[in-house]
Amino acid sequence: MAITSIAFGSPAEVGQIDALRAALAEFISMLIFVFAGEGSGMAFNKLTDDGSSTPAGLVAASLAHAFALFVAVSVGANISGGHVNPAVTFGAFLGGHITFIRSVLYWVAQCLGSVVACLLLKLATGGLETSAFSLSSGVGVWNAVVFEIVMTFGLVYTVYATAVDPKRGDIGIIAPIAIGFIVGANILAGGAFDGASMNPAVSFGPAVVSWTWDNHWVYWLGPFVGSAIAAIVYEVCFISPATHEQLASSDF
Repeated sequence: MAITSIAFGSPAEVGQIDALRAALAEFISMLIFVFAGEGSGMAFNKLTDDGSSTPAGLVAASLAHAFALFVAVSVGANISGGHVNPAVTFGAFLGGHITFIRSVLYWVAQCLGSVVACLLLKLATGGLETSAFSLSSGVGVWNAVVFEIVMTFGLVYTVYATAVDPKRGDIGIIAPIAIGFIVGANILAGGAFDGASMNPAVSFGPAVVSWTWDNHWVYWLGPFVGSAIAAIVYEVCFISPATHEQLASSDF
């Protein structure tokens, strides 16, 4: 990955119709994802007297997030790329697939979508709490950071392999479901420890609405570091060599 592939973009991009449409698509996709994901936990609590932290609750959260993300990525893919995650956008930026200006638009839209989803949940449920992400008993902040780095690495690596790689071919058809599956699987792995966010915007919405900021930085630092590692590894090891080989083969 050449450093020159990272593009800042033009400030005028903020006012371009396609950029605004893409940001709107990210807002809507995030709203869909968080409403279903966060809402499933609230529904499970209501039905089981606050049992969302039980094994059954963890499985329910995994399935709800996997299904909702599959849909959220699918409906946004043709408009914005279906990032539905500031960490995914950051990884795409580091790989030169989106400008910094458009990335900022996406980040704002994604965070707003999460906040609006949580506000709608609070309104629709008659004031039930939208619980912020938190660390389980015995889990330190750096334990959680490692969890978020590794889980987000898996997510962004999957995004690159199925949706970004120019050699993906027909595998791109399954990108949304593969992305949903890895998030669902990671929730089963990390949910009992730190909630398994992998997505700063997903953590941001509940934190704003409940105004709970304990260890909130963990859910930004971990995903952004994991995303950066995945993007650099995939770009350097799997995209750049193939690009160089194609250039070499065409140079007679």
